Amino acid sequence: MPTIEPNEPTHSLSMTDEIPEALLAPLSDSEREKETISRPSVSYWKMCWMRLKKDKLAMLGLTVLVIMTLLAILVPMFSPYTYDQTDFAHPLEWPSALHLFGTDKMGRDIFVRTMYGARISLTIGFTAAAINMVIGVLYGGIAGYLGGMVDLVMMRIVDILTGIPSLIYMILLMMFLGNNIQSILIAMCLTYWITTARMVRAQILTLREQDFALAAKVCGLSKWQILIHHLIPNSMGSIIVTVTFLIPSAIFQEAFLSFLGIGIQVPMASWGTLANDAIEYLFSYPYMMLFPASAISITIFSLNFIGDGLRDALDPRLKK
Repeated sequence: MPTIEPNEPTHSLSMTDEIPEALLAPLSDSEREKETISRPSVSYWKMCWMRLKKDKLAMLGLTVLVIMTLLAILVPMFSPYTYDQTDFAHPLEWPSALHLFGTDKMGRDIFVRTMYGARISLTIGFTAAAINMVIGVLYGGIAGYLGGMVDLVMMRIVDILTGIPSLIYMILLMMFLGNNIQSILIAMCLTYWITTARMVRAQILTLREQDFALAAKVCGLSKWQILIHHLIPNSMGSIIVTVTFLIPSAIFQEAFLSFLGIGIQVPMASWGTLANDAIEYLFSYPYMMLFPASAISITIFSLNFIGDGLRDALDPRLKK
């Protein structure tokens, strides 16, 4: 490192020295642009979307889910067959140009029934997840923010509900309300919100001690305003990921109930009822089981890929 000789002039200025005019000259455009920010600011949600687009499996799952949704909407509308149209002249036909997925024992087109089943399964999955998100977020948010005896009582209720298998609730409700979509949704809404509530409560317990929450309290906001406008929005990343994993769980649960014969009933078609019909012909006509089972697997895999991608994209620790 070079040393400064005693007689060598330096550029340091004392309080009594005048500033040289060269230091007061305005900067040129090129020098001024050196201090500008070369990268535009990016919002949190835009950054999450950019990270999600880089996840190939997540984008594959999103593409498959969109295609499945479009098929579920359009195929029953434009197909020459209906989901309950019987044709006893062509029962148990293998897949062909006339019937892409073949026909069942009643001569019904399996392709149309599979796509109609996608309507029911996806509707139940997304609706149940949305309803449980609202219930779980509010329940867990109130328990976590109020704390104390309120939190203790609310979480003990959750423990009691967790200790009873959800299948018992569903079977009992099916007996009283009938085997229809409404009863399945009600049965799912009894217990599916518990996972969301526990996750939200844990998030709120951490966030309520943060500086922004204390500042909102000092500003005179009520507890409800702090919870709704500040704490829950800051937990949305974890909430979205949790709800994303609830959708395939609800779809599988509906298919399982219908497969057991206590869910959607024929002639209505769901993936579970199609699989139930195919059991009798599993070895002689395996295509009857192949297509509804593949539809269930592909949809659940796609939703799991999307959930994994969202979990990584919404993690603020990955932000660069």
